[in-house]
This record gives sequence, structure tokens and C-alpha cells, in this order.
Amino acid sequence: MGILNVTPDSFSDGGRHDSVDRAVAHAERMLADGADIIDVGGESTRPGAAVVSFDEEARRTLPVIQRLRDITDVPISIDTSKPQLMREAVFAGATLVNDVNALRAEGAVNAVADLDADVCLMHRQGSAATMQDNPSYTDVVAEVLATLHARADVCRAAGIERGRLLLDPGFGFGKTTTHNLQLLSGLGQFAAAGYPVLVGLSRKSLLGDITGRSVDKRLAGSVSLATVAAIGGARVVRVHDVAETLDAMKIVAALQSV
Repeated sequence: MGILNVTPDSFSDGGRHDSVDRAVAHAERMLADGADIIDVGGESTRPGAAVVSFDEEARRTLPVIQRLRDITDVPISIDTSKPQLMREAVFAGATLVNDVNALRAEGAVNAVADLDADVCLMHRQGSAATMQDNPSYTDVVAEVLATLHARADVCRAAGIERGRLLLDPGFGFGKTTTHNLQLLSGLGQFAAAGYPVLVGLSRKSLLGDITGRSVDKRLAGSVSLATVAAIGGARVVRVHDVAETLDAMKIVAALQSV
């Protein structure tokens, strides 16, 4: 899954793709590099990020989705927590809803139930403004897994078929470095639970804590984490650096085929 942030303030690439032409050009590069999914986001979800109105988020994302749908058959994901935008993005050509809030917004579950789209439910402790204040768990793997399964149960009760659901442990969203490493180590428990697992580890602060490197120097660490996650059972890796990560995924696939 190639990350396409059409935002001015995302932690790694904010402002780089904040016009339709630049966003589409970057998506085309990721597709040429081998991306299987393009994830379009119009509101930063980094800690402390400002809330964006529906109108602004729609202005940033919908024209990009429409242009991409005209040039590729690759699945397009909309990274949003707003039910109205979920609907409009799918009408524009998106086929996956990627929600950091796990469809908790009023009307979000029903919106996805009405749509012909898959959905990724991500775990987050707290809001964007508060999630990194003092994240706390007794058993982070068990608690995150239980929360995601509870959200999946809500979705299935609303008519969203099991085969349309993916789960994301939410690395970096209300977790310390230790929590993130525990989740990565326990990723097999998520994979064994029956839903495809999506992970987003690319360039995150976890890598800065471990390696001491700045955001623009985390390529090797990002590929390493994606590799560990894939070996641990992740089915989708959400990344900035598609070509380099794809090479690592080919190696993992080759090992798993032996």
C-alpha cells in the first residue's frame, strides 16, 4: 500500500503532494514501483494534528481519487474517519476505507455497510490530540486485539461481511516504543485471529527512538520493520518507499514458498 498524503502537515511528506497534479504524479511513480494499493489521505493523523473540515478534506482527496480511477485499476483507499467522505470517495472510485478511528464516528458503520468497499479498522488509544500523552496498557497485544475484534463484531452485526474487514494494530497511535515492539513481536496473534492484518510502520517515530535517525533517513529501518511484519503475518504493509519495500516483500514471499 503506497501512501499518498495530500496534506500540508503530515509528519513525513506534508506539503509535497498538495496539488492534484503533484499527487497523481507521485501515485504514478508508486504504481510504476509496484504498489498494489494507493492510500489517499487528506487529513494528517500525526499526534497533535489539526482537525480538518469535511469540505477541505474532500477538496484535497476527491479530485485525486477521480483522476487515479481514470488511469489505473489498482485499488484506491481513502484514509478518513468522516462517514460522508467515505461515501463520496467510494462513489469517486475508492474501494477501501482506511479508518484510524475504526468506524467510531456517528454513521460510519452504516456508511460502510451501505457501500461496495472493504474497510480497515485501526486501533487508537485516545484522540489525535491526546493519544501520546501517557499511553498505558496491562497487556498491549491482548487489549488491542480484543478492541479490534469488538469493532469487527459491531461491523458484522451491521451487515459488513467478514471478508470485507482488515485489522490494523495502530503502531504509533497511543503506544510507546515498548508497546509498538510488543505488538510487532505479537503480530502472529493478530494474523491467527482470522482477519487480514494491515500495518503502518513506515518512517515512524519508533524508528527514531531505536536508530536515532531523522524522518528522512529511516528507509533502511522502515524496510526492516516491514519485513519483520510480513514474516509475522501482515498481509498489507502501508509504506512511503514502495520499490525498496517490494524487494523485501519478494524475499519474504520466496522464503515462505520454500
